[in-house]
Amino acid sequence: MKNHSAPTLSAIRWKLFWLGVFKIPLLYFVRPKLISINSNEVHVKINLSRRTKNHLNSMYFGALAVGADLAAGIHAFYFAEKHNKKISFSFKSMNVEFIQRAETNITFFCSQGQLIEQAILDSCNEKQRKNQLIEVSAFDLNHVLVAQFYMELSIKVL
Repeated sequence: MKNHSAPTLSAIRWKLFWLGVFKIPLLYFVRPKLISINSNEVHVKINLSRRTKNHLNSMYFGALAVGADLAAGIHAFYFAEKHNKKISFSFKSMNVEFIQRAETNITFFCSQGQLIEQAILDSCNEKQRKNQLIEVSAFDLNHVLVAQFYMELSIKVL
């Protein structure tokens, strides 16, 4: 498989913006910020605001799910572009452990890029859908873990 150059942070941010505008309006509404992305890890931030707060003045579960979804899923876009492949992916399951209330801006961190890339390569080689369990951690502004997400990513190279 020919290895192309990795997409830039700016290019991925634009794709994320247009994805929110045209395909997934909730992304546009919540306004997650892609802080960094490389072959190993992703950092995504969601600000605590009127749009993302619940009645307890902490981040709403739906906003937390958007951040975890993006932190795990954006790597699939990244590697699809890197390897010049068209993919279909979704989340098959999600398990969450809430450790404490998310009362500040939250940063989502996923360091399992290699697993996602391998799932894409395996799907391409075997011509079938591959499932991969991905962990995403959510931290507050004080770098305290507020939630741990376990998401099963289902990927198929088209």
